[in-house]
Parts: sequence; C-alpha cells; structure tokens
Amino acid sequence: MTGTVNARPDAARIRDGVVQVIAARTLYDVGHLRPESHFEADLGIDSVIMESVLLSVREHFALPTELPAGLTTIGELADAVRAALADADAGPGTLATAHAGTGGPVGSEAGADDPVTEAVVAAAMRQTQYQRHQLPLDADLEGELGVDSVVLTSVVAEATERLGLAGAAPDLAGATTLRALADALRGRAAVTRNTGTATGMATGPGTDAERPATAPAATRDGWDHRSMKDFTEQRDPDLFAKTRSFAGYLRSRRQDRLYWYGMPLHSQCGNRAVIFDELEGRKREFLMFASNNYLGLANHPAVIEAVCDATRTYGATHTGSRFIGGTNMLHKELERRLAAFKRRPACIVYPGGYSANLGAISALVKSYDTLVVDRLNHMSIVDGARLSGAVRKIYRHNDMADLERILSRSAEQDTGGRLVVADGVFSMHGDVCDLPEIVRLAKEYDARVMIDDAHATGVLGVRGSGTAEHFGLKGEVDLELGTMSKTLAGMGGFVVGEEEVVEYLRYYSNSYVFAANIPAGVAAGLIAAIDVIEAEPERLKRLWTNIGTLRGRLLEAGFDLEHSESAILPIVIGDERRAMEMGRAVRARGLFCQTVVYPGVPLGDARLRVSVTCEHTPQDLDLAAGIFVDAARETGVLPTAP
Repeated sequence: MTGTVNARPDAARIRDGVVQVIAARTLYDVGHLRPESHFEADLGIDSVIMESVLLSVREHFALPTELPAGLTTIGELADAVRAALADADAGPGTLATAHAGTGGPVGSEAGADDPVTEAVVAAAMRQTQYQRHQLPLDADLEGELGVDSVVLTSVVAEATERLGLAGAAPDLAGATTLRALADALRGRAAVTRNTGTATGMATGPGTDAERPATAPAATRDGWDHRSMKDFTEQRDPDLFAKTRSFAGYLRSRRQDRLYWYGMPLHSQCGNRAVIFDELEGRKREFLMFASNNYLGLANHPAVIEAVCDATRTYGATHTGSRFIGGTNMLHKELERRLAAFKRRPACIVYPGGYSANLGAISALVKSYDTLVVDRLNHMSIVDGARLSGAVRKIYRHNDMADLERILSRSAEQDTGGRLVVADGVFSMHGDVCDLPEIVRLAKEYDARVMIDDAHATGVLGVRGSGTAEHFGLKGEVDLELGTMSKTLAGMGGFVVGEEEVVEYLRYYSNSYVFAANIPAGVAAGLIAAIDVIEAEPERLKRLWTNIGTLRGRLLEAGFDLEHSESAILPIVIGDERRAMEMGRAVRARGLFCQTVVYPGVPLGDARLRVSVTCEHTPQDLDLAAGIFVDAARETGVLPTAP
C-alpha cells in the first residue's frame, strides 16, 4: 500500500476484506475462515447466503461488475475480487476510502495494540452480522446499531471469553456504545491482572473459575438472585451444560411456587377456567385474567360448530404447504374475509403470527436495507430482523423525536429501503403506538410502515379492525399484520396490504412457502369468528366497559398501570422476586394472570399482566380488584391497610 487515498489494496488486504464480509454474513469467527475453506462443504454457505455474500463483497469493494459464478472457496473469491479491481478503469479507493482500515483490528479508530476493543468489535460483528466498517465505536448501540439488551448480553459474553476474563460475563447493560463496552472490559481486565486472577481460558472447561455465572447466587435470606438471563450465555464444550444449570434453577423456582408456567387447562377458557396444578397434583378453578380471548369467541357455539363441520368435510389437516396441495377453498375465503374486515385489497395467511413477522420482514428487507423498530416490539419482529440480516435501528419506546432522528440520519447515510415496524398494542405494556406520527415521519423520510396488530385486532377501532381504524388511518399503513390466536379464536397469522406486495410475500416468505398452513377446520372457525364480530358489535362495547371498570379500580388502589390503553393492564412491580411472590399470592386467592419476568420484559421491569375480556362479569371485576389489592399488600407491592 502506498498510503494514498486511491491506492489499491494488496492481495492480503483484499483477502482480509473478503473474510470480514463473510464473517459478518455468516457469524463465523475470522480465524475459522481460511483461503481453502469451501463455501458449502466447510462453511455451509448455500446459494441464498452466497448471493448475499457476493452482493456485500461487491458493495464493500465498490466493484463495477458482477463477480463470476461458480466460486467455491474464499481464496477463489478473493482472487476474483483482485481481478475485478485490476480490470476496473479507475481505482475505487475501496479499503482506503469508504472502508479504510477494514483489514486491521478496528479500522482507523484503534490499532492492533488494543486487544480489548478488537475483542468487542469482533464479538459485535458475530452477534449483529454487521461488517466492521458498519460498527463505529461511538455509535449508539440501540438507536444506530439496533443492539438490544439480548444481543448486548451475547456481545459481552463473547468479548469476555475472547479476552479470557475469569468468572461470569459482567452486566454492562448501561453501556451505550462499543467504546464504552471496551472501556468497561478494559477496567475489568486490569483488575484481573492486578489481583492475579486466573482467566477462564487458563483454568479450562468445567473448573470453578467458569462456574460463577450459573452457581446459586443465594444471600443470607436464601434467595437465589439469578434470572433466566444467567443461562443464555453459559459457554461449555458440552452444548447441554446450560440445560443442566437451568434445570436446577427451574426446580427451585417451581418448588417455591414462583414459576407456574405451562399448567394445563382442563376446561374451556372463559371468565373462569379449570387448570391442573402440576405442583400440587390437583385441579383448581381460577378466575381467568390470563387469556387473550378478548371477545369470547373461542367458546362461541357458531365458531366451534364451524370448526367441527369443516373438519368432518375436509379432514384433520392437508399435509402440505400452500403451494403443494395444501390450499383449501376455505384458505382463499379466509384471506378474502380478512382483507375485507381490515378494508385492504389483499391478504396472505401464514401458519402463525410469529411466522408472519419472520416471513414478511425477511422477504422484504435485505442486508442492504434498514429496519427501524420500537424498543418494546414483540420478539417475532426482533427475530424477523435478525433473519433478514438488515441494518437494524431501535428508537426509544413511542418516542417520535427519536424515531425522526433515526430516520433522518438513515436517509442521509443508508442507500437501501427503510421499513418502520411497531406493535399496534404493545403486548406487555398495553399502550398503543403513536401511529399518526409514525405515518407522517415515514412519508417525510421515504420509509414504509408495518404495524403488528396482534393485540389490536378485535380490540381497537369502532369495528375492532385494529390500530389504523382506531386512528382513522385506513389505507395509510403499508402493511397490517396480525395473529389469529387471540381475538379471532383460532391459529395462524396474516398480513394485509396492496395486492402486488401480498403476492410477492406469497412467493418469497419462506415461512409460507416451505411450511404447512392452518387446517381447513381452523380456517372455517376463523371465518365464523369474523361473522360474529360483525354481527355482535355489543361484544366490543362490553369489552371496553370491562376495561374501564377494572382499570379504574386498579388505579384507585394505587397500582402503576403505565400508559395502558387496551385490554392489557400491566401491574408494574419492577423487582422479579416481588413480582413472582405477588403472582403466587394472587393464584392462592383463586385468580390466574401472567407473571412476566425476563425475557418477557427487561430485568427490573417485572410485572403482572392482566388481560380483560368481554366475558368478565361485574362480579368478576370486583372480585379481581380485591384479590390484586390483598395480594399486593401481603407482598409489599402496596402498603398495608391503615
């Protein structure tokens, strides 16, 4: 290299640049990527991933022409890049300009003598799929890089391991940039050196130096202060080591009657339900406030009869994907009815709401595009973003100024498309997205909008069609997504929008193309559920009467319900232990609602999640309010009565 701006990179730097791109696209460590590594046999890079790699390599080196087909190894790809650069009429500048320093540890911001920063950046590359030049050290982790608390945990754990630091990965949730992460880890490394503590790498797997992350963290009162977060990044040569560690933790929580998840129903789920308590070995009837059956359609005779009739006619299932013998006439009718209910031109039905987000996002948004998401979006949106490989940016919850800042910067810096995705109703908080501002900002900055109406369909809007209707913005939202396992009382997910977009999703959403869809009986039940919603609008009115009654009683008692504007009422507690103890006290009094801890919400934000339905009677609501107050006083969430 001559050091001039337009100097071409030499063979070694070309190879290093190619390796960095492949590492970002595949999550392999750069040390695993050798010139002779075969893309398929050694690295498992199929034709789909290879297309993404080639596109990223072209972009990285500013190549004016396509790379040749049939490349099989990293060395061949590097040679092809070198040949393409040699053939170019003018030098593109490549690594010396837009991607200066790509072959070095962390570009121009740090040198090879900074192993801590190198470890942090390398870990961030693997966990985010970004290339090195896309990770400025001072970029905001959430707003600019889209690194949420879950990804941050993985980055810290991997960087800690790379540095060979002893003990559990530190909690660096307060760090907002990669530089801050590196500084915090550098301080820990200094402490390790000064105290002479052996590193985890030096002690070897299975020794005490690696165990603090999963050893019981009990205090004098016997309380285990670990959470589920402590078992996500336990690294061990035995892949199942983490499962054994978690098993002990889970047994303890169950023995204390604090984890009461997955208990089986022995009845229909209405305002009351019979649940088998596996910890006590007996059936118990509960006042049910944990159901998303908002309009009571799961038990409606017309819905049940439709399911039974269609199953008798068409059989239990169809044993194939929609493209290969798995489309029933009822699927087509359901899509037509959902589009009409949502007042959009077209609809596609997926096997589930989760798969709808995975399929729609990964089909539309690619590695060169940008996905802008609310900090509290559902995990299916988060996983859809990861699957797409897109640049992800996170705006503070319902903070439209922060959204505008991110969109403005993206419009200046990013060349691909932009999609803003938000929950209509946030599932653990009950508040509603600021859709008017989202739509306005998206238009201003040339972005598309997708709203997940999982908890808004059947709840918001005069007809119950969701968030867009609630705000009078029908037709202004590009895509409306929903699940059919809540208000609609069935299974599956859907997306409505313009016909050409929906048809594109039908051919490019892997979770649709390569998966069997809902059985005909379920489709029939969903059609019947839409019939009931349209024929019995009083159900929606009764739901909102019940929401207002219980919400008023809980606020009057002094509970923190945040900004709930839906059928979801969060009783915010904060501390996980106290939340689990209050959940246990509520169940002991004969009411069941969801106790939400990490990963359902961040650490320190634990809560009870109360779901109101139209089936609750005034007596149910009075009894529930009293139970919540009594349980809160018993556990210290509310002060005791004077």
